[in-house]
Amino acid sequence: MEPLAQRLRPRSLAEVCGQQHLLAPGMVFRRTMEAARQTGRIPNMIFYGPSGVGKTTVAGIIAENSGMRLHKLNGTTASTADIKAVLSEIGTLSASGGILLYLDEIQYFNKRQQQSLLECIEQGTVTLIASTTENPYFYIYNALLSRCTVFEFKPLSADDIAKGLQNAARRLGEEDGVPVALADGALQYLAESAGGDMRKALGNLEFAVTAAAQENGVRTVTLDMAQQVARRTAMRYDKQGDDHYDIISAYQKSMRGSDPDAALHYLARLLEAGDLPSACRRLMVTACEDVGLAWPQIIPIVKAAVDAANMVGLPEAALPLADAVVLVATAPKSNSAHNAYYAALADVQAGKSGPVPRNLQNRHFDGEDAAVKGQHYLYAHDYPNHWVEQQYLPDALRGKTYYTFGDNKTEQAAAAYWKRIKEKTK
Repeated sequence: MEPLAQRLRPRSLAEVCGQQHLLAPGMVFRRTMEAARQTGRIPNMIFYGPSGVGKTTVAGIIAENSGMRLHKLNGTTASTADIKAVLSEIGTLSASGGILLYLDEIQYFNKRQQQSLLECIEQGTVTLIASTTENPYFYIYNALLSRCTVFEFKPLSADDIAKGLQNAARRLGEEDGVPVALADGALQYLAESAGGDMRKALGNLEFAVTAAAQENGVRTVTLDMAQQVARRTAMRYDKQGDDHYDIISAYQKSMRGSDPDAALHYLARLLEAGDLPSACRRLMVTACEDVGLAWPQIIPIVKAAVDAANMVGLPEAALPLADAVVLVATAPKSNSAHNAYYAALADVQAGKSGPVPRNLQNRHFDGEDAAVKGQHYLYAHDYPNHWVEQQYLPDALRGKTYYTFGDNKTEQAAAAYWKRIKEKTK
C-alpha cells in the first residue's frame, strides 16, 4: 500500500495546506497557475524549500492541469541518458502539447547535466519545474537559474500540519471502516514535533494508528503514543545544508543581540543535533568578536567552559556551554577590536604597507647607502609611564587610525589613562 502522504496528496491548489504566500487567492503565483490552465503556458520555475512542505505536490497539480507530456526525474538517480530520453520526444506526436519536465533534487545534477537543458528551455520546447532543498543560488548553474523564477516554500506551521492530520485521520478511518480519534494533546504534539514537515507528520500518524487498539469501535491515538513515535522528529538539521548555517547564524546573532533566551534555544538545537563543534566554535568567536574589549576577561572564561564541554562530551557538555552562552549574551558588548583589525586588513589587502620603519627593524647595522645611520629605536620602558612617542606605522600609513576606544567602561578607562599619560609628555 502507498504511504499515507502519497494517498492524501491534494488534487488542487486550494487543498494544499500552508504556503499561502504563494497559493492564497489573488497571489501572483496562484493567478499565474490558474491562467496557465487556460493558455497551457507555464513558466520555468524552481521551488526551493525544506522537504515535506508541498513542493512536489504543487508541481504535480500544475503538471496534471497543464495538458503537457509530463516527465519526472530525480537528481539523485537520473543520468544524462535520462535527460536525452526526455529531449528525444520533442516534436513527436506524444508530446504535441509540449513537454513538462519535473526535476526533483536538481542540486544533485552536475553543471554539465544542467547545461544540457539550457537550449530546449531557451527555445520553449521543454518547460522545467525543478525543486531543491538547498539554496538554488549556490547549487544551480547560473545560466539555468537566470531562465527560471525561484519560489520559496516555507516550513509549515503547526496549525497547517494539524489541519492535514485531521484530514488524514478521517481518511484512515474511512479506508478501514474503523474511525480514528486523536486524544487530547496528541494532535498538537504530532503537529508541533514534525518540524514543519507534513510528510513526517503523516508518517508518524500512520504508524501510531497502526498500533492503536480498537475500543468501542474506535482507534484512539493517545498523547503517549504520539510522543513515542515523534519524540525526535522535530529536528530539521543538516550539518552541510542551509538549516545548519541558519541555526548557527541565529545562535551567534542572539548572543550578540544580548538575548539569552534565544541563544539558549539555538544552543539546544545545535546540541540536540549532536553538533558540539559548531556550538563551541561560535561561542568562542562571539566572546572575542562581540564582547571583546568591553570585558576581555570573558575570553579565558569561555575558553574554560568550551574545554570542559569537550572534556565531558554530550549530553553533559550542555551545562558549561549554557553557563557561557548566558554569560556572553548578558555581557557588555564591543566590536572595536574587530573593526580595527578589519580596517587594518583592508589596507594590507589594498597594498598600503611599505617598509617597516628603520627604528623597528630587527637588524642593527646600516648599509653604505643608508641616508640616516643608526636604528634610533626608543625602548618604551626607559621612559616615564613606560611610553614614548615614536613612529610605528610604515611611512605610507603614518598617522592612520584603525582603533577607536569603545563606549564601555573598560575601554573608556583605558582611553582616559592614555590621554592622561600622553598629555604629560607634551
